[in-house]
Amino acid sequence: MKLLYFAWVKQKTGTAEEDVTLPPEVTDVTGLIDWLRRRDEGYEAAFEDLKVIRCAVDQEHADLNASIAGAQEVAFFPPVTGG
Repeated sequence: MKLLYFAWVKQKTGTAEEDVTLPPEVTDVTGLIDWLRRRDEGYEAAFEDLKVIRCAVDQEHADLNASIAGAQEVAFFPPVTGG
């Protein structure tokens, strides 16, 4: 699965994108975030406050309990504001 990180999420994780093989027990976005947090302190910092994390699964906005079964891509980014 391809993971994409944008804005300060990218800065804290230290990467813009990566390809990962997830363990079978990771089936939704929250499970993915929990798995990522355990990787290192950069991921822990990026996902410290889930109220300020948005995601997209296969380029469709999704909530944090969305399934990632069969997904090819998950993107993480801060809330977007317009003006």
